[in-house]
Amino acid sequence: MKKNSITFLLLMICFLVMAQEKGDNVESLWLNSYKEALKKAKIERKPILIYFKGSDWCGPCKKLDEGLFSSEKFKKLSERNFILYEADNPYNKDLVEKDKLKVNLKLIKKFKISSYPTLLFVNYKQRVIAYKKGMILSDYYYPFFESVIAKFK
Repeated sequence: MKKNSITFLLLMICFLVMAQEKGDNVESLWLNSYKEALKKAKIERKPILIYFKGSDWCGPCKKLDEGLFSSEKFKKLSERNFILYEADNPYNKDLVEKDKLKVNLKLIKKFKISSYPTLLFVNYKQRVIAYKKGMILSDYYYPFFESVIAKFK
């Protein structure tokens, strides 16, 4: 009995470590500063994907986070072609740093965001390239991404 408990505990620890590592990889794709995203987009000549979401209340946003944005396919595509910025607008404003929330709210107003999730592509001059509102099946986002890549080149 004791041996089974120890085995179970070790398996759980391994699972938690692996889950944490996977989450860290996804998080590291998204820049924490919009200003930094603009600079990086100019230097690397890539479009910025601004992901407008409500992390604590938007069900479709949560599905996108789990399905699309955590996939290896998205990670590989975005590393080569996009600069990523997440503009979170949660009900619980304490979930986002005060300065970042201020920037996010300005972006929501500037780009007239009225529904969540919204994926908005802009260039470093903040000119809109393309956008998609609402949620569709994850695989259907890739033709949209490819069209943005083609427009941007």
